[in-house]
Amino acid sequence: MPTTLDAITETNSLRTVELQPGRTREARSLWSDAWRQFRRNKLAVIGGIYLIFLLFVALLAPAIAPQNPIKGDVKVAGKYRQAAWVETDNPKTTGSWDYPLGTDGNGRDVFSRLVYGTRISLVVGFIPMIVIMIIGVPIGLISGFSGGKVDNLLMRLTDVVYAFPSLLFFIIMQISLGETPFGKVLNGLVLLFVTLSIINWTGVARLVRGETLSLREKEFVEAARASGSSNARLIFRHILPNSLGPLIIASAFIVPGAIISEAVLSYLGIGLRPSVNLDAPFPTSWGQMIQAGGAQYRNQPWLLIAPSVAVALITLAFNFVGDGLRDALDPREQV
Repeated sequence: MPTTLDAITETNSLRTVELQPGRTREARSLWSDAWRQFRRNKLAVIGGIYLIFLLFVALLAPAIAPQNPIKGDVKVAGKYRQAAWVETDNPKTTGSWDYPLGTDGNGRDVFSRLVYGTRISLVVGFIPMIVIMIIGVPIGLISGFSGGKVDNLLMRLTDVVYAFPSLLFFIIMQISLGETPFGKVLNGLVLLFVTLSIINWTGVARLVRGETLSLREKEFVEAARASGSSNARLIFRHILPNSLGPLIIASAFIVPGAIISEAVLSYLGIGLRPSVNLDAPFPTSWGQMIQAGGAQYRNQPWLLIAPSVAVALITLAFNFVGDGLRDALDPREQV
């Protein structure tokens, strides 16, 4: 029988901790504590629900969109038809629920283009984030674990890449390679992935290096090294898993940055190429819609309002989720 106040007992095959005589609670793991803490952040939960909703919108876009986002017919749809709840003297411009947010100058449904634009925003956010992690995490792990000349070499390379202005690099890449065969793949989507990934990995590399420098001196790592564990086992079994918390938080903030970058490049006219394929899976982006709406907002305000609100909401959602993850994975916030 345990004699101390915090004696560990086994009850119903669950690990419990005795807090007071006769009172016990189940021991929680780091991830269960993090999930419990995350649920307390209402804004983070709302942001997560909204992102899940956008994921379903992107997957079910053909079923949700009432019209083809590429095909426009001014004679049928009307040029600059207003939103469904707006009435005008002209039947070609008055609102219709066949076109909930109206049409653009080519008779294309704004709502359908907004729905399909969700696909590009999510893809542009997540694919570069994955590539950034693939580049930045190994560099940070090798640099922090090896130390010495290897660390100095990799960090100087990181400093050189970090010193280059991101937006200027994006513009140079899009202008230089936009008209090449590589730049035309998937209407420029692959080039955009490379552009957003090739320079943004530096922050992740620095973060992982710092975590590795701290963790490699911990007692559990020293114990594993003393027991004969190889360097690869130390990195992938002990250091990397204990760095996942900061990496998850960093990834949540990388995605909205990539989405905003795509919107800025498309607004400048050097982002994705306009699609002419009626069956294209990525026919338009919110950035392209903002660019078109900027010149036509007086005739059809929802050309500008709808994609601008969409970009703002998805950015807020990711920021809320990132803040929630930061609080949930911070041991100082655990109660």
